[in-house]
Amino acid sequence: MRSLIVLAMLTTAPAALSACATAPGADPGATRGAFQPAYQGIQTVLLEGDMVSFRVAMEGAQSERDVEAYARCAAAQYALIRGAGFARHVRTNVAKDGNTWRGDGVYLISAALPRGLRTIDAEVTVRDCGERAIPTV
Repeated sequence: MRSLIVLAMLTTAPAALSACATAPGADPGATRGAFQPAYQGIQTVLLEGDMVSFRVAMEGAQSERDVEAYARCAAAQYALIRGAGFARHVRTNVAKDGNTWRGDGVYLISAALPRGLRTIDAEVTVRDCGERAIPTV
């Protein structure tokens, strides 16, 4: 009996999975809504010492995570420009006003890997931002 259940699962699973596949030549983003954000700029504000605020604005964000990613990309590029290789995320505030999302991300820029759980390697992050077409400073 157990082998019949396994056999039934093996024969129906490919059919179920193929129903989820995108047709050849079709745009995979068309089925879930194409993500086409409009990045509206970055303002960099030196707070104190190596602590920097990155104020960003964009339209077309799907969630707060997109705004946070934009601020993270700005922080990573800024760290590289300043000759530092790392940044530690302190906080990001995100607000939505109509279609415009605004974020204020604060980061501690550091030449050495800072302590904490929310650190970023600036070089790796900037490369990832380029692949995702997220602008930097």
